[in-house]
Amino acid sequence: MKIFLSTLLVLFSVNLYAQIVKQINFDGLVHISEPVALRMLPFEKGDNINVENVDKAIKIYFNQGYFNDIWTKFNDGVLTFYFKEKAIISQVALKGWKEDDKDIMDSVVQIKKGTLYDEEKLEAAKKRIIEAISQKGKIDSVVEIETKHLKNGSIKVTFVVNPGEEITITKLQYSGVKGLDPSDFNSVIANKQHQWMGWFWGRNDGKMSLRDLEYDNLRIRDYYMQYGYLDAKVNPPFVRVNFDNYTANMSYQISEGNSYKISKVSIYQTKHVIAEKKLTALLSMKVGDTFNIKKFRADSQKIKTAIGDLSYAFVQVVPDLKKNKKNKTVNVIFKVMPGDKVKIRNVLISGNTRTLDRLVRRELYLGPGDMFSLTDLKDSRNALGRLGFFESNTIEEKRIDQHTMDLIVKVKETPTGNIQLGGGYGSYGGLLLSVGVNDRNIWGSGINVGVKAEKSQTTQNYSFNISNPRLNDSDFSGNFSIYHSVYDYNDYTVLSDGFTVGTGHRFSRHISGYLGYGYSGNSYDFSNTLDTNLTDTYYFENYTKSSVTMSVSWDNTDDYYLPREGFVLSQSFEKAGLGAQADFLKSRTKFAKYYGLKDLVGFDAIFRYKARYNAIINNGYIPLAEKFYMGGIGSVRGYESYSLSPTIKDANAADGIRRVGGTQTFSNNLELSFPLLPKAKMRLVTYLDWGFISDNMTPNLLTNSIARAGYGTGLEWFSPVGPIQLMFSNPINPQSGDKVAHFEFTMGQRF
Repeated sequence: MKIFLSTLLVLFSVNLYAQIVKQINFDGLVHISEPVALRMLPFEKGDNINVENVDKAIKIYFNQGYFNDIWTKFNDGVLTFYFKEKAIISQVALKGWKEDDKDIMDSVVQIKKGTLYDEEKLEAAKKRIIEAISQKGKIDSVVEIETKHLKNGSIKVTFVVNPGEEITITKLQYSGVKGLDPSDFNSVIANKQHQWMGWFWGRNDGKMSLRDLEYDNLRIRDYYMQYGYLDAKVNPPFVRVNFDNYTANMSYQISEGNSYKISKVSIYQTKHVIAEKKLTALLSMKVGDTFNIKKFRADSQKIKTAIGDLSYAFVQVVPDLKKNKKNKTVNVIFKVMPGDKVKIRNVLISGNTRTLDRLVRRELYLGPGDMFSLTDLKDSRNALGRLGFFESNTIEEKRIDQHTMDLIVKVKETPTGNIQLGGGYGSYGGLLLSVGVNDRNIWGSGINVGVKAEKSQTTQNYSFNISNPRLNDSDFSGNFSIYHSVYDYNDYTVLSDGFTVGTGHRFSRHISGYLGYGYSGNSYDFSNTLDTNLTDTYYFENYTKSSVTMSVSWDNTDDYYLPREGFVLSQSFEKAGLGAQADFLKSRTKFAKYYGLKDLVGFDAIFRYKARYNAIINNGYIPLAEKFYMGGIGSVRGYESYSLSPTIKDANAADGIRRVGGTQTFSNNLELSFPLLPKAKMRLVTYLDWGFISDNMTPNLLTNSIARAGYGTGLEWFSPVGPIQLMFSNPINPQSGDKVAHFEFTMGQRF
């Protein structure tokens, strides 16, 4: 800070008395207006001033952080302040590390375009960069700051980064371990010993994470407490680094103590609000069991939820463990402090730039004037996730006083519609050309509208559909669609024209039902096969279908596209034969369970189990196209879509064997999904599929039952045009005549 008082200093050195200021002027102000600058002064026009008054004013201005230099002149009662403002940063760049990473620029660098050049802030950013790199296990990182003055007077700032070297843990030892297997600690710690072929998926690469190093000993202690070792002590690791080759040896000193069994479980309420028997019935911890900290935390949350559902939003559950070291037992006490009942004052919504507020509010189970409920709060979050309109959502609880709170709903919207004009290539359908417009949330109204024209080597689809899941914001839904389709079922092609119309009703927050009607005219085509004389046979008669479909479903998952908790169970029945030729009863049962593994493995892994069972009963006539087929995404991957089926001998078929479909089929899938490139919203999935299909109605069958399995890996990608699945599969023990498929993709489906 340079402060020049020139004329003023001379004046006051000659005349020690204060002088009257007749006028105050400012020169060089940009960021502060003159009226504001005047208000900041410790004096005003007409006051007597001296050197101390002026010095104090200069310090006030300088502390605003906008100026490199300030000086004054005093002449004939006119006081003039001169300002030299700091330059503006117009460009900020990283070089050598995370060069195009916007998240790093926002969270680590934190220097925005348009901010004033400030060396202290730049040095702070430099330290944050080094710290962020060190958290990834790299040391000896160097960051230099380059500045370039541009012609417009602004400055370009470049952080030149040399990320340093990673440390590899070559040896990891534990001392004092007796009751547990040290190799089990790998399931909870982040810093692990390097393994041979550590670069391979599933192996340990040994890279040190300094961010996790301070927590790994706590994770080991927590693991001990899952087996009752309440006295376990795990010291922070001793690390020896070899800076010649950037390797490290680590060791933990552990004192296990004894494992405790539970002698008593009790609940103490500071204010009685619920019968203790009801709370005790929720607990998984039992007398005689070995103490387990995970069960203890889960039971604490169950108690908190039960009390929270009675409107005690600020309930606290304080644990108390009374150990008997002599008997190696522990008395578990849950101290419950309910607080007061809480009412919702207001619900505020933000982030929905497109979706209407009322669409968000109608999914919330808590509103202004309602009493608080912890279960209602969680179910509201999940209901918003199931819409599929938002990439993420949170509901914050803002405490107003002891008896009221506001709920702040924050959503981040995701694209729900797309315009397709292009094509692709599928393993079964071949070259695909499509033109379509689809939006699940058109104009933010929650209405789903789609128009599609699609053509490939095996399919043609032209359709229009519209549906509203909440008619007039009620619990009723409605849908209508009209279509023309051509689909190749390997041995024949089915042409269909029809429409569907229906209505549904949501009976509870998880249960919904549907009733619909559909009509279609269907015909067979053999122009792409060797078949020539089959159009008059029983199997290939053209037919009409008039059917009613009834279904009921349960869905308590937390997200539409990528659930991490909950399950889906649905059952539908389709009865055909209402004034048309097809006459049958078809049943479809679906089940899917989703379980997030982040708490167990430390990253966003998801386990999924999916199962489907379909059956059809002949009430007069089952057209061949209405029977079931297996293979491809949705049943057993590794085989072409619709290629697995009971067969009959047919000399007119291309290979002498004709697939005639099944009357029942069952398939199930085990999947593990892992984050691959989180910023690109790309995940890796591995899977194992198994299923069977059978037919006990069709005469002259060569095979009336087929069981097949497949496995593989795939990519799940939330692309700008919607969710895409790319599956790379292998069949398990395929049989002669099977049509295998090693690659498939789908778009727009739930993972």
